[in-house]
Amino acid sequence: MNTQEKIYIIEDDQTIVHLLKNHLSQNYHVFSVTNFRAIKQEVEEIKPDLILMDITLPYFNGFYWTTEIRKSMTMPIIFISSSDDEMDTVMALDMGGDDFIAKPFSLTILDAKIAAFLRRAQQFTKDSDYHLDGFTLNRDGVLSNGKEQITLSPTENKILAILFAHCEQVVSKDELLEKLWENENFIDQNTLSVNMTRLRKKIQPLGFNRIHTVRGVGYLLK
Repeated sequence: MNTQEKIYIIEDDQTIVHLLKNHLSQNYHVFSVTNFRAIKQEVEEIKPDLILMDITLPYFNGFYWTTEIRKSMTMPIIFISSSDDEMDTVMALDMGGDDFIAKPFSLTILDAKIAAFLRRAQQFTKDSDYHLDGFTLNRDGVLSNGKEQITLSPTENKILAILFAHCEQVVSKDELLEKLWENENFIDQNTLSVNMTRLRKKIQPLGFNRIHTVRGVGYLLK
């Protein structure tokens, strides 16, 4: 495993920070917040490959920081929260998070999620750009209509890339889940729907309304 990959933990409970640091530093460079007022600045300096984000933080919450980070950066963000409130999960994904894990969490599942996200990020850099009429989706997750562009989160990027790769073909929800998470246990169809809704809303300003829902089956790009 590449020991150069960096993980940044945004969590104010020192017990959890120590637990995660001890566990994850076997495989990764692990950083945690030094100044809770300057989280975005720290992210820009560290340039982590993945972020673990708590919701309840001093000064500003995890939703606020995710929105700030997403203005300029696309690394995967996994929310870790003691709340198993469904609204929080939806909110976390809406704000630009890629996944959600509730405390108390299993380190094994967390490891698998982190590995899958990092692997996916690497795989994706090998892919070339996709084109459809006047639209281009590049490997960094930027969708352009020739004049304007929108930066997608890693999950949105992957969803759209899969649909582009199967243009004019129906992609079933199961197939999407399988390709996205490489193990369907980590995500349900509900989370996929939330991601899909968010993606459609996000690319609407570019005039990209090519994603069609095929009821009971999946999605079609045409």
